[in-house]
Amino acid sequence: MEFAHETVLLEEAVEALRPRSGGVYVDATLGGGGHTARLLERSAPDGIVMAFDQDETAIEHAKSLKQKFPGRLTVVKANFAEMEEHLRALGVTAVDGVLFDLGVSSPQFDVPERGFSYWHEGPLDMRMDRRQPLTAREVVNEWDERELARIIREYGEERFATAIARAIARARSKRPIETTTELAEIVKGAIPAAARRAGPHPARRTFQAIRIAVNDELGVLERGVEAAFRILRPGGRLSVITFHSLEDRAVKRLFQTWAQGCVCPPEFPVCQCGRKPLGRMVLRKPVTPSSEELERNPRARSAKLRAFEKLDHGER
Repeated sequence: MEFAHETVLLEEAVEALRPRSGGVYVDATLGGGGHTARLLERSAPDGIVMAFDQDETAIEHAKSLKQKFPGRLTVVKANFAEMEEHLRALGVTAVDGVLFDLGVSSPQFDVPERGFSYWHEGPLDMRMDRRQPLTAREVVNEWDERELARIIREYGEERFATAIARAIARARSKRPIETTTELAEIVKGAIPAAARRAGPHPARRTFQAIRIAVNDELGVLERGVEAAFRILRPGGRLSVITFHSLEDRAVKRLFQTWAQGCVCPPEFPVCQCGRKPLGRMVLRKPVTPSSEELERNPRARSAKLRAFEKLDHGER
């Protein structure tokens, strides 16, 4: 299968890491390989890149990059939350930069049998790693109605979550919901007509919520970014591209925690806590795609880039 994928915030995300020859970098989300290729180009001739992905198609596609940059790219089939242990097993104890692109790659959305798309009919799957047992079919057909409403409300930020969960429960009581288009129609029917007239597809938020639940995306994100920070050498940087507010808030919260210094009450004349910032924000505010990039790739509309630099104050 052709792995056509538009890399989001390509130059901005790589530039934030300041890649150099001799550096060691991690692309935590290989995907279509766009960021990986640019990291290899910008760290030539001697930079090393370690790329992680769970998707077989991404791993297969990366073979051409390994041929183009011989001896400089290592691809690991694993979840990025496990990067620390995999890197140490490869003899890598510290890196100069880690890049995360948290969007689901276009090929995953576009292949109907992966079950991510509300536009194309396919089985209710949505697994990033197809070795895991939990699928969207189980979430949709077996999870309690109240739990469905909760995840749709929290992970999808969908104001009609209760009505959507009720409609799903009603439909599945007659027969199991099997396909993406069937689910999309149920969701669409649960949303008032006036709310369906503008904006993106009415099922977008619900599909996002179910995908996040199936893959434990928020938990994996926090574990992955924390692991990346631990393995950064002083002066190393993190570059994180998020695609919805839940991800962005989680990354912002971690960065703010690491950037915080003294937490003593303001009335204390001298610091008693001894807390020092572990790093600093590289970007004053998140970077978003340019109008030119959005014209080329409308899927980038919600992308935000944040970057962070580790300081030399010891480990957390």
